[in-house]
Amino acid sequence: MKADVIVVGGGIVGAACAAELALRGMTVEVLEARGIGGGATAAGMGHIVVMNDSPAEFALARASRELWLALESQLREREAFSRCGTLWIAEDDEELDAARLMRDAFAAAGVRAHMLDRAALREAEPSISHAMQGGLLIDDDAIVYAPAAARWLLTRSTRIRVSTGCAVRAVDADDTHAVVTLATGDRRTASHVVIANGLAAPDLIAAVPLEAKKGHLLITDRYLGTIHHQVLELGYIKSAHHARGTSVAFNAQPRPTGQVLIGSSRQFGTLDPAVEIDVLATMLARATRYLPGIGGLNAIRAWTGFRAATPDGLPLIGPARFPGDRLWLAAGHEGLGVTTSLGTAKLVAAQMLGELVPFDMPATHAFSPRRFARAHADG
Repeated sequence: MKADVIVVGGGIVGAACAAELALRGMTVEVLEARGIGGGATAAGMGHIVVMNDSPAEFALARASRELWLALESQLREREAFSRCGTLWIAEDDEELDAARLMRDAFAAAGVRAHMLDRAALREAEPSISHAMQGGLLIDDDAIVYAPAAARWLLTRSTRIRVSTGCAVRAVDADDTHAVVTLATGDRRTASHVVIANGLAAPDLIAAVPLEAKKGHLLITDRYLGTIHHQVLELGYIKSAHHARGTSVAFNAQPRPTGQVLIGSSRQFGTLDPAVEIDVLATMLARATRYLPGIGGLNAIRAWTGFRAATPDGLPLIGPARFPGDRLWLAAGHEGLGVTTSLGTAKLVAAQMLGELVPFDMPATHAFSPRRFARAHADG
């Protein structure tokens, strides 16, 4: 099979792109250096969450979540999809005000969200500290086991061929076709190449502005009913935007197995995958503030991963460079790769095929990889 499109990267974003392009009738070859669903996809929480840090992010996350919800009936037990909702916890009056602003923004966009007072919060999540003032419940947010979901997406069409253990050394293109050179020296051609290999994208496209954000996660033994929603502190949003240093924020998820997945941390300036005990201890101390009983649970594993972040916090989705728009980027999603993977795939396919964007997206140029080149030229 000679591919119409080669997708470099078999994580959740690459798998979503492959599935969408195959659905459009294109033959797709996926080249993955390790295994399908590895890397950041395997390291993350698999939270499908609407975020509204910017109009572009809000539109992409909202549309992508709807695409995930439409797949709910097709996903199998192994994908561990659950529409558990997201509960943002407010510790004080200032955070309650922030929650109300978020609720109003969501309501204006048709996203179901409602405030919980202290009594309603205790009823929804009895394990949460009674010192918390209330919260905001986003009803239709969900979770999924992303590595299994990536594999499932790649089985949806016979037009997709997957090659694992297949590292890519270089990509190039002219006006008529794109060329991929493998680490073995073999070359493969296609009409288009989609580069969706996260932090490795700058190895293939020069000057792609991606930086690693290291994160820690920990999972417990099985304790059914400890929490019922994905629960986060409202301060998580501030933590996610720290530009330097180390930060932690409370974030916990009920797995369908009964386990509790606990996060999270952010660190810059390191590619060392080792679990750092001091960071993990700080993260767990933060979690104890919100879930006082968490220290009594048995932890069975901790690990780290690396988010691929851009300078402005928005992903790179679209043509990578001139000429010919044969090379495409789908990378830099930071902590929203699982959420926005399906929407990203729709955007890539629409741009590649010259179609209108299939959902309400006020500013697709906000994701253009060329925005940084333009900013550099303007500077």
